[in-house]
Amino acid sequence: MNIVITGASKGIGFEMAKLFSNDENNTVVAIARSGQLLKELKNACIRQNLKNKLKTIVFDLEETQSIQTILIPEILKYVNTVDILINNAGVLINKPFHDFELSEINKLITVNFISHSILIKELIPYIESGFPKHVVSISSMGGFQGSSKFPGLSYYSAGKAALSNLTECLAEEYKNNGIKFNCLALGSVDTEMLRKAFPDYKSITTAADMAQFIVDFAMNGYKYFNGKIIPVSSTTP
Repeated sequence: MNIVITGASKGIGFEMAKLFSNDENNTVVAIARSGQLLKELKNACIRQNLKNKLKTIVFDLEETQSIQTILIPEILKYVNTVDILINNAGVLINKPFHDFELSEINKLITVNFISHSILIKELIPYIESGFPKHVVSISSMGGFQGSSKFPGLSYYSAGKAALSNLTECLAEEYKNNGIKFNCLALGSVDTEMLRKAFPDYKSITTAADMAQFIVDFAMNGYKYFNGKIIPVSSTTP
């Protein structure tokens, strides 16, 4: 299979890229801002399987105007169809609502929502040609309607809520094209991002554990779900 993963340089994305690339039948295109961290990912994949087909692209999703002109051509150097797209990249700024600068608001909404929507739009023709044609977006319980909310995460949560709603809309719009769209609203996972949001909280769920769940869901969940926002959380936060 051909798998594209954003936010692949650390945490859950890093572990997902390792899991997918352990199967030498998969071509995994891993996208992240940090070239150094992507090198570390490549080395980790080589250590577990010398025949891995991991491909890395250094790209900052905040540069939305370059997704069509730079990122898409880079992806197409490695694959001509996309079977699974995992929108995992995200950024978090934790501060009181009234203290946010406009630049911070733009960054949160751009990276957590707009960039994913553009990437999906540009990859649709290649996803239509793939199989299983599954787009999995990684949201948060902070963006899940009716869940507990926490101060300081207003714009982060709002961006994740938008990603969830987009999933429902695209599932309806492309239901006749065979593309399945689902969104996983994650609860606490022991990652750098969680520690930034909740410095004194320790999650019992590791990045590797959550990555295994997402990988399994990406490969099989399309058989049972479409247009669903699924909470994946055993604790609050």
